[in-house]
Amino acid sequence: MSNVVLKVEGMSCGHCVSSVEKAVSNVGAAAKVDLSGKTVSVEFDENKVSLASIKEAIEDQGYDVV
Repeated sequence: MSNVVLKVEGMSCGHCVSSVEKAVSNVGAAAKVDLSGKTVSVEFDENKVSLASIKEAIEDQGYDVV
């Protein structure tokens, strides 16, 4: 399993947290959002899901991975 912390801009509320966590879950990874720190901690299996697909899932929700 791999762990990575992504800096994500545009999150501001509980709905944002839910959207990001659900989007990451849908591609087969687990996410924990730190709203105040504007970060998303992601745990994933590199053999099953790529970091690029995780970033794309977050960006598809309207947030910017920087």
